[in-house]
Amino acid sequence: MTVVPSPVDSTWGQAGISETPKFLGRLMRRPVAIVCVGYVAALIAVAVVAPIAMPWVANQHAGDLLATRQGPSSHHLLGTDTLGRDVLERILVGTRVSLLGVGEALAVVLVLGVPFGLVAGYHGGWLDRIVTWLGDLTFSIPAIVMIMVVLAVFPESMLAGMCTLGVVAAPGLMRVVRAATLQVRDELYIGAARVSGLSHVQIIRRHVLSRIAGPIIVQASLLAALALLVQSYLAFLGLVVAAPAPSWGGMVADGVNALELQSWLIWPPGIVLAVTILAFGLLGDAARDATTERWSPTPSRSDTSRRRYRRKPVRPADDSDQQRRPSRRTRDETDRSTDTRGALLTVDGLTASFGTRAGRATVLADVSFAIDEGEAVGLVGESGCGKTATAMAILGLLPASGTVDSGKIIFDGRDLTSLSARGMGRIRGGEIALVSQEPMVGLNPAFRVGWQLAECVRRHLHLPRTEAKAAAIELLRLVRLPNPESVARRYPHELSGGMAQRVAIARALAGNPKLLIADEPTTALDVTVQAEILNLLRELRRDRQMALLLVTHDWGVVADVCDRALVMYAGEIVERARVERMFRAPLHPYTEALFASNPYLANHADELPMIPGAVPLPGMWPIGCHFHPRCRYAIDQCRTGAIALARPEPDHETRCTEYKRLAGAAR
Repeated sequence: MTVVPSPVDSTWGQAGISETPKFLGRLMRRPVAIVCVGYVAALIAVAVVAPIAMPWVANQHAGDLLATRQGPSSHHLLGTDTLGRDVLERILVGTRVSLLGVGEALAVVLVLGVPFGLVAGYHGGWLDRIVTWLGDLTFSIPAIVMIMVVLAVFPESMLAGMCTLGVVAAPGLMRVVRAATLQVRDELYIGAARVSGLSHVQIIRRHVLSRIAGPIIVQASLLAALALLVQSYLAFLGLVVAAPAPSWGGMVADGVNALELQSWLIWPPGIVLAVTILAFGLLGDAARDATTERWSPTPSRSDTSRRRYRRKPVRPADDSDQQRRPSRRTRDETDRSTDTRGALLTVDGLTASFGTRAGRATVLADVSFAIDEGEAVGLVGESGCGKTATAMAILGLLPASGTVDSGKIIFDGRDLTSLSARGMGRIRGGEIALVSQEPMVGLNPAFRVGWQLAECVRRHLHLPRTEAKAAAIELLRLVRLPNPESVARRYPHELSGGMAQRVAIARALAGNPKLLIADEPTTALDVTVQAEILNLLRELRRDRQMALLLVTHDWGVVADVCDRALVMYAGEIVERARVERMFRAPLHPYTEALFASNPYLANHADELPMIPGAVPLPGMWPIGCHFHPRCRYAIDQCRTGAIALARPEPDHETRCTEYKRLAGAAR
């Protein structure tokens, strides 16, 4: 099972999203779509031009009676029908009649299905119930019977028959639109649009409709194929096209009547019908793929999604890259002075970037640290500092536009940056596991919890189904869930937040990982449940001798669980030390400011201090120390050149030239 990455830090997340082309561009990248669109465009051109170029065909009762039922020849490329009329001419002129019926039905379906589906899904309540009831009522009436009744009142009326088909088919499209709208209306940006004063019509037209346009296009193409099939059937019966006007279905009927005398006549219109219906269907499949081809922080279970998240190969930097990225700092030996001998994980000089409209933006700059077996390390910093990017780089789950530009990630003696996608697949989940801050995102709502855990166990431990089910129950018991058998039978929506987080931890443990990366695992939980989850992580680490990389904003979590702490700011590690040492005497202004702004450490009688300014966006980092615009200790040296890591003490490193002033202030 693919481990689901957590959402990226807000300040660099948008830069990490690849710029996907518009729907038409994505669609036309597919050869099948190009062929289908070209074929449909050619049919439309024929439908417009042929009746104008050959006006006699529409009223031609008979042709050359001495040349009836002939096969293909130089005079008649597709032969002649039972009345001596040219088959090719009638197919070309009949294209307008057939496509016109498709257009009439499709227009009615879209006019009825889309607005009613949007209104029902967006507003809900009694309006939703009424629209749904009307749709169910329409479904209960046999479609062909309704069409026949209408044609009995309006004989040989293509407009009446196809509009009736549109009315009958509209509830199906309405249900699809309603379901898609229900998912979109609860998004946070819809609420923000309401607060900003936009009307419901503006929200539906600008924000909702654009999100669900993909499913509508897919359904429209499939409904076009259905409408052509029904129109041909009605024309075959002679119900919608008056003789002698040509239509594809009517020509098939003529061929069937003369089947024993000339079997050829059924083939030309039949092949045109089959190819056109196939083109509409394939176009719908291509449109479906095009609508799903955009990056999402939550990968799907399909191979396509896994391909979008695979690690990009490390490429050597060229001169243009050096111009786009900040200049590499001149480092002394203290810049990588952490002893990494025997470490389980060693990150050495990691630099990563994301593609933006302005070019590549560096999000990690020369990040180095190590984690020993069984050690817990906390990675602390504000949102946008690159904490989650570091975790995702280790897992090989950088978004599509993200690349590891330089550096090494050594895990258990293997360089993860040099592994193939298949090699990373064996590492991910089995040896390095992830627990995200939104466990519901990582659980498939369509399957029971036990089934999903058993799937992970089978994937990593290769156990039979029965043993995998027992192992899933044992995992739920391991994470202290009461009545694990009952929990295994539940669906994700039946779990509370704390239970879902425990299930996510159980799934991460399914492969017996050596390293667990926990990305804000307690953010969305209340205080009591947070304490339980932290106790669980501490016990699991102790019992399994499992290393832990904890990404968090909370210093209390770091003090409670971690052995060492790494402080990250704007893509750099600015301080690293033992937890007790860092709490006693922080040696970087950013660490000091984080402690001062912590509400649990502040004096309740005083106003809570705040760090001025904000974390700079990737690609907009200042020259020199990245923190100097917000630092009260900044000097000229901080603004002119890169700052290397200094080691004031054997187990304490800081990226600051004024650490002695901080040490004096701490005393």
